[in-house]
Amino acid sequence: MRIAIDAMGGDYAPHETVKGAALASKEFEEDSDIILIGDKDAIRYRLAHDRISSPDMEIIHAPDLIQMHESPAKAIKNKPNSSISIGTKLQKSGEIDAFVSAGNTGVVYASALMSLKRIRGVRRPTIGAYLPAGNKGTTIFDVGANPNCLPLHLVQFGVMGSIYVEYIFGWKNPSVGLLNIGEEASKGNEMAVKSFQLLSENLPNFYGNVEGKDLLTGKVEVVVCDGFVGNILIKFAESIYDLLKSKTILHMRNRPFAKLGALLMLPAIKRLEKDLDYQEYGGVPLLGVNGV
Repeated sequence: MRIAIDAMGGDYAPHETVKGAALASKEFEEDSDIILIGDKDAIRYRLAHDRISSPDMEIIHAPDLIQMHESPAKAIKNKPNSSISIGTKLQKSGEIDAFVSAGNTGVVYASALMSLKRIRGVRRPTIGAYLPAGNKGTTIFDVGANPNCLPLHLVQFGVMGSIYVEYIFGWKNPSVGLLNIGEEASKGNEMAVKSFQLLSENLPNFYGNVEGKDLLTGKVEVVVCDGFVGNILIKFAESIYDLLKSKTILHMRNRPFAKLGALLMLPAIKRLEKDLDYQEYGGVPLLGVNGV
């Protein structure tokens, strides 16, 4: 398997992306290869500076750098030799089996649409993020690729999301919930009401409306919403871990018995930290395009 990494994408690229790729290459089987796409000089500098051993990592030069604030349409047009554009084209040609990027989401989305095209019948591809919840977890579609959606888009998110979580997590017939301001079918704005009706008619595994308080209880395995709401939601969820950590430290300060209790509970606390730290869950899938 050949997996290409956008070495220039993300807040701490290429430093962290190169380090992560090197760590992954050590864990992969012998027949799996990591390819780094980006500025060759910058990548080689990082490899040398951090003394990273990378005998098996190929580097493909991509001189154009896309910033996080850039318009997707302009970036793709004006920077054809970016790591994102080259990565999606390599996936299209079959030279790589998968492409991973932590770069500009809009550019990744647009480039995948242009190079890979959509799966037949899919109106809008979607990205989904996992939240630890209840005994299983909840995966939310969409979390940023589609700020404006129609009811049909949410139905398709539910279909694609169901297939994804069943295949990845092994959850048979996962339930799908529509994120709304109330449980009743009549609640919400016009789009939410129409989405409820369309989901009810087309998804046998549609649970109904779910509210914000239901997301971390594991009431449903898949939640659908527009990307504007979904993106705000996951970024809010990312703050929960830091809040709990800072509050715990604050309340233990100058309390010897609390510190002793925390010491006894340390193994459980470490497991809890691992469960709630969003960085443990990595990237999100782009579903609906003809590629990985």
